[in-house]
Amino acid sequence: MDIVVTVPKGQWESWIAEGDLPSEPWSGTAYEFTTGGGVPSVWPGDRVYIVAHGRLRGYAPLARLRSYDGGRVGFIRQGGAVAVTIQQEVRGFRGWRYRWWDRADEKPFPDWREVN
Repeated sequence: MDIVVTVPKGQWESWIAEGDLPSEPWSGTAYEFTTGGGVPSVWPGDRVYIVAHGRLRGYAPLARLRSYDGGRVGFIRQGGAVAVTIQQEVRGFRGWRYRWWDRADEKPFPDWREVN
């Protein structure tokens, strides 16, 4: 199963600055996105989609999962990000959700960084 997480508006620029963005080669660094909501049924290779500023921005393959006390979970990626979006507004949310759209609805999103 693929999952979806939200990058808060105030963290968007610092999240981009981490690196290993769409079309960039893997730097060799792993990045972790932590959130609450318990541990989902996901496996390495499943997609972790990113929502920010009301839009789906893309995904990266899940490399591994880390669970923490208190119901927090870390989704770890290692490059391979792809910029895609869907033709609907996606309001931000806390925690994670399973992907609710069909992958066939995804379109390339070359302007994924733009927040207007």
